[in-house]
Amino acid sequence: MRRLRNRPLAVFAALGALVLAGCGTDRHTPGDGATSAVPGGTVTAHQLMRLTTVHEETGMTLLEGPVFGEDGRLIVVDVTAPAGASKVMSVDVRKKTVRKVFTDNRGAYTSAQFSPYDGRLHLTDFAHGEIVSLAPDGGDRRTFFAGEVDGAAMRPDDIAFDRDGNLYVSDSLGMSEGEARGRVVRIDRDGGNATVLADGLAAVNGISFDIGYRGLWISELTENRISYLPVVQRPGSAGRHTAVRVDGGIAQTDSIAVDADGNLYQALHGRPAMAVYDKHGERLATVEVPARAKGLESATNVAITPGGTRAYMTVSGPAGGYLYTFDALAEGVRQSNGG
Repeated sequence: MRRLRNRPLAVFAALGALVLAGCGTDRHTPGDGATSAVPGGTVTAHQLMRLTTVHEETGMTLLEGPVFGEDGRLIVVDVTAPAGASKVMSVDVRKKTVRKVFTDNRGAYTSAQFSPYDGRLHLTDFAHGEIVSLAPDGGDRRTFFAGEVDGAAMRPDDIAFDRDGNLYVSDSLGMSEGEARGRVVRIDRDGGNATVLADGLAAVNGISFDIGYRGLWISELTENRISYLPVVQRPGSAGRHTAVRVDGGIAQTDSIAVDADGNLYQALHGRPAMAVYDKHGERLATVEVPARAKGLESATNVAITPGGTRAYMTVSGPAGGYLYTFDALAEGVRQSNGG
């Protein structure tokens, strides 16, 4: 069985095999199994449910992109799911039930996010360099964007939308070669014009707007750093700069989310945990699964209930793909719901 310890290699190999083969909105209430976040300390996340097991065809399962839909159900993608298996699933977090929403025979989907412009669910297909969209019920598949950007095909990983529905994508170009050629790409809300906003990034992964939509927080997996990229220029403002250097040890920086107070939730690949920082780079807390939880190697992303503090973290490894829950430091907003 292949393991998830080295995502850039193991996941890329699994994606290659796939190509060849063809919302709860309630606030936290006492006694429901979640642990309140205490700034500066460790927050213990608790298992909600297992969504997937390791796929025989790919030797892996890797959950990503949790995002709440308007119906209150949580959408989750399985990056390495083979054809026929649930590549996009819908979870009722109250009843602890899951159902298939979408599958196909080619895509390897690494993130999910609903557009504020047309309400459609957008997915990044890392294997084919495309962004596709679905109706909220999983039907009516469309290609939102495909093709080269500035002469190079994308390796789209995570996405974020601005208020108008324009899409910003972390492009992990160069990741498989170990080269710092990653980019941040902006695509108009109709899927038309694509513009490179930043390049020279090392396996860029997480991407999320700050609370004021003035800039983007972006994480580089192979450099273990979070950078800040202004997108609304003000007099005297600078370009991209390193904002946080993550002391991850063997773990690497994966997806990123932002709560209503502007705190950053940095997922860690290689460790089933998240590091939480404020906007000034101070480490506020570490979210951990219990030490007794075996066979879990990575926490890839989180969705915080819109208007509430209950958070749902996707965790994966040889034991399968799970949802773990904890209390966030602040309420959920669009920036902490998918990406």
